[in-house]
Amino acid sequence: MRILLINPNTTESMTRKIGAAAQSVSGRDTEVTAVNPAMGPVSIEGYHDQAFSVPGLLEEIGKGRAEGYDGYIIACFDDTGLDAARCVVPEPVLGICEAAMHVASFLGGRMSVVTTLKRSIATIEALAARYGVAHRCTVRAAEVPVLALEDRESDAVDRIRAEIRAAISEEQAETIVLGCAGMTDLTRALTEEFRVPVIDGVAAATKLMEALIGLGLKTSKVGGYAAPLPKTYLGDFARFSPKEN
Repeated sequence: MRILLINPNTTESMTRKIGAAAQSVSGRDTEVTAVNPAMGPVSIEGYHDQAFSVPGLLEEIGKGRAEGYDGYIIACFDDTGLDAARCVVPEPVLGICEAAMHVASFLGGRMSVVTTLKRSIATIEALAARYGVAHRCTVRAAEVPVLALEDRESDAVDRIRAEIRAAISEEQAETIVLGCAGMTDLTRALTEEFRVPVIDGVAAATKLMEALIGLGLKTSKVGGYAAPLPKTYLGDFARFSPKEN
């Protein structure tokens, strides 16, 4: 099976890191290809960045469909563009927040998401409500810019560790969800240190995607995820105009 993993931001070093994380947990017959768009923000930190990352994300998914991928993973914890992506292709599309929260719910009662900046809390809380786990989920921010996760000289990891420690002691968190794809390489060390399940959405989405593909399941097209109606888009978006399937 072939999975296309899309990092919706344009930072190639992060794309390589999340691609390696996905491949490390995938089955021997699974091919994972990690890509990022050529246009859009270098990091996604808030609603404005999310909006400008969606066209590039959808363009990469369109390319993937032409190349015959079996499933798609959106590697941003905001689940950026997830609904729109599910309209574009019949194959399953997973967001790493959705995947991580569902996996965490299998492993413990209370979960705590440790994300990057406070501005991301509102988005993640809304997603927790959408995915049915708001009553058992808290969200904490380490106040770490996303690109600091690519800088080995920063104190990003220490800040994340401090928030995990506080979540366990103050909120009785039983599982920890890492709230950014850029944290994917920290999972094993943090699990060993804190002795609770630490869930990375990239790995969780990879294994769930393998299951969906193995079951032969596709995205429903009879409602909100129906293919876009053919019409003309103007200006810079002209090339995104939906065509007849």
